[in-house]
Amino acid sequence: MAPRPVLLEALVIFAIVLCVHAVVWDRFSWCVLALAIQAFYVQFKWDRLLQADAAVFQFRAEANSGLLPASVIIPLLGIVMKERCRVAGSVGMERFGVLVSAIGMALAFFLSLVALGLTKPLPTNTCILSGIAGGVIVYTLKHSLLIPEVIEVLEVLLIFVYLSMILLYLLPRCFTPGEALLVLGGISFVFNQLIKRSLNTVAGQGEPADYLLLVAVVAVVLLGVFFATLFFFMDSRTWTSALFFHMMTVVLGLGIFIPWLHALIRTHPLLWLTHFLLHTQTRVYLLVYWTLLAATACAIVFYQNSRSSTESKEHQASTVIRKYFHVIMVATYMPGLMYDQQLLYVAAVVCLAVFIFLEYIRYFCIWPLGQTLQRLLALFLDERDSGPVILTHIYLLLGMSFSLWLFPRSCASSKVTSGTGTLVPYSGVLAVGVGDTVASVFGSALGEMRWPGTKKTFEGTMLSIFAQIIFVALILIFDNSVNLNAGYTWLLASITLVSLLEAYTSQIDNLLLPLYLQILLMA
Repeated sequence: MAPRPVLLEALVIFAIVLCVHAVVWDRFSWCVLALAIQAFYVQFKWDRLLQADAAVFQFRAEANSGLLPASVIIPLLGIVMKERCRVAGSVGMERFGVLVSAIGMALAFFLSLVALGLTKPLPTNTCILSGIAGGVIVYTLKHSLLIPEVIEVLEVLLIFVYLSMILLYLLPRCFTPGEALLVLGGISFVFNQLIKRSLNTVAGQGEPADYLLLVAVVAVVLLGVFFATLFFFMDSRTWTSALFFHMMTVVLGLGIFIPWLHALIRTHPLLWLTHFLLHTQTRVYLLVYWTLLAATACAIVFYQNSRSSTESKEHQASTVIRKYFHVIMVATYMPGLMYDQQLLYVAAVVCLAVFIFLEYIRYFCIWPLGQTLQRLLALFLDERDSGPVILTHIYLLLGMSFSLWLFPRSCASSKVTSGTGTLVPYSGVLAVGVGDTVASVFGSALGEMRWPGTKKTFEGTMLSIFAQIIFVALILIFDNSVNLNAGYTWLLASITLVSLLEAYTSQIDNLLLPLYLQILLMA
């Protein structure tokens, strides 16, 4: 018998899947339903593997496998993207949505097969169910994808296999299987898109900001793999290793990645970025404001560390202290979403690259900042940072930025710019910045009635829903581009389902919640 929280989490996931398909129904809907059912059964097999320590790689403890909630995200995102672009009349982006959905189903089904292959004895009923689901998926994809799209799906799957073997070995206990599916699947897709666009680049085609995102993600991943391999053979704590680290970063950046980006956008990236950032006076004001917020965040880190050093016993930062950074992120993103989403898009990409690079310095203990970062950040760790790297702050940035990076801007025509779709850019702020923060802070302070089998409280969830509704009302007042029309019922249902998922999931909520809220709002 599965634990009650896992069953209730699955119930919420199936409710989300059915709500999306109640609005958007096509041939891919059968595939997603079949995938969700077989992932539900396979998840329990993987949970037993994790409990018996029989998995090939070491996954994050104190969490279930998360296969079901992760398996349906990418297919659902592709389906709603395809429908939105179909209504907008963008044929190219409609096919892109089909491709995204197909890749998501292929990755999720492959991961399910891996779990079944490791399960001893082989579960006959689950294998039969997976065979039926696989048959439905293969039949549908055969009649939906063009030959180049089939090749692209196989390319992403191949990249995913190699990345999984490398990164899961280098980063033990950092992911659950579901989180690995989302993170490594997303990186694999970015790798494939960058290679594809580099081979088929056309002058003036594509937004420079999109290319910046692709190159930045690939660059930081390749840098991490390179330095992990290098420091396997040498001590990274010496000053000579630190000098070599910084020199190689500059050489690889100036010699490979910046020229690569230059070839894609047909102008020098540093000149383009400088002109982009200083293009309007509003952008200058926003950059100054964000600099002050960054200084405030650093001041909080230093203050909490100085406070802990004066106390007699070692302690970790409380939930309230950690949620300060959520509030700062909300204060950072709201002006950008209202006044200049393009600038926020680029700034989030730059911050992601900086966060990951600083994590390399901390992880490898690179002089002169490595030990300092290790000491300063140790205070803010929780049970989710059980691996060798600290990912929660990176997940927070990703969760707040997904709605900007994954929203098909070319499909935002006049036909689809009303209703809950206009709130899509705010999905990260609502789900993580407001909902998760209120649920954690007020739930731990005031909550007494706990959801069955969890530490989350009924009061925290209800206050989370209420706070998000109030925040939507404020957005309607201050942002004239948001027009809900008659979408209030759907908005309330979406926020409620995502808040219930926050109460029951053991996965990283900074990853799951914004994506599910974005899918529901786009539907």
